[in-house]
Amino acid sequence: MKKSIIQGFTLIELLIVIAVMAILTTVVFVALNPLARFQDARNSTRWSDVNAIMAAIKLNQIDHGGTYIDTIDALDSTTVGNYYQIGTALSGCDISCFCAAEDCAGTDLLLESACIDLTNLVETGYLPSVPFDPSDKDASSEGTRYYLSKDEFGRITIGSCGEEAGLGNQAPDIVITR
Repeated sequence: MKKSIIQGFTLIELLIVIAVMAILTTVVFVALNPLARFQDARNSTRWSDVNAIMAAIKLNQIDHGGTYIDTIDALDSTTVGNYYQIGTALSGCDISCFCAAEDCAGTDLLLESACIDLTNLVETGYLPSVPFDPSDKDASSEGTRYYLSKDEFGRITIGSCGEEAGLGNQAPDIVITR
């Protein structure tokens, strides 16, 4: 009597092939464009920072009966449409800041020479620290590379000056208004 041999793959062989394919796919995926992935990661940090600043401002406003902190409250009708870099510096805050958002029509924003100081939000516990741009080597607490503006209706706009293209090949609008 002749024995019949069934040919095929064992479970272990299949698992090894699947694991090798997964590793190769991951390597190719990462190798395609790691720079864009880092840019996207920094943009995510910028989104997080902008949202944290806005949330701290709004929570402080709610806790104080609708009044903004003094530095924002001081922005009145004469400063409508002005953009201020967030930071502690008293001068030198008028950096180049490209804004791709709809409300600023894809132009360079004209930032005021003095920064707007939000350290009161840190001192009162609304922010752990005032965040600054993750990739700008000159960004610090003196000049964060984030901006703030207050319109005629009292709405606050917070945005980033350092958006990067990432995988989308176009810098996103990292700006919120409330």
